[in-house]
Amino acid sequence: MNASPTPPGGALVLFSGGQDSATCLADALTRHQRVETIGFHYGQRHAVELECRQVLRQDFASRFGNLGPDHLIDISHSMAALGDTAMTSEIEIEIGASGLPNTFVPGRNLLFFTYAAALAWRRDLRCLVGGMCETDYSGYPDCRDDTLKALQATLNLGLERRLVIETPLMWRDKAATFAMARDLGVLEVVIEHSHTCYRGDRTHRHEWGYGCGKCPACELRADGYRRFICAA
Repeated sequence: MNASPTPPGGALVLFSGGQDSATCLADALTRHQRVETIGFHYGQRHAVELECRQVLRQDFASRFGNLGPDHLIDISHSMAALGDTAMTSEIEIEIGASGLPNTFVPGRNLLFFTYAAALAWRRDLRCLVGGMCETDYSGYPDCRDDTLKALQATLNLGLERRLVIETPLMWRDKAATFAMARDLGVLEVVIEHSHTCYRGDRTHRHEWGYGCGKCPACELRADGYRRFICAA
């Protein structure tokens, strides 16, 4: 879903500490007077992103004057009860029988937005911002524009309040996401401090940032950076 005219009431950004959500957070801070963040500990094997998000928040707080509180929600026990994936267990990343990579955590984004909507209701925030993308992605069905449009309608009915789900990256590829971070003035901090690698590798520094360089998330980020540099 593309960003619509800014609704009143402020924004709650789903902020993981990754490249996409960091770029979306910077974008929200330029468009909304009041911005808060929500993050989730769900047993992810790349939990180092939870440390990266705090570094990014500190940097953005110094750049922008409207970054409000952070809310970190621990749902690791409930997610573990639903079964393991390559995102939450030390198993090899591969394509499953369904055609989806086994990094897919069923219902993850649906749960994230439901928790975020409940918090936004209490905090009187009217816009939910996520870094989901249907252009460069792994085929996750809960990243699709149609999914999030339907979810927005459901949340509005269930909470009896008009919430807007914004996905500024929905139709941008990774190269365009790097360009967006540059235009927002946060490219260097996003490269240095955001984390995308599924394996949680912060020991190998590449021109596009830290990561193993071999997992699907690293390959996507590296390819996007190469195309961004070529187009610059």
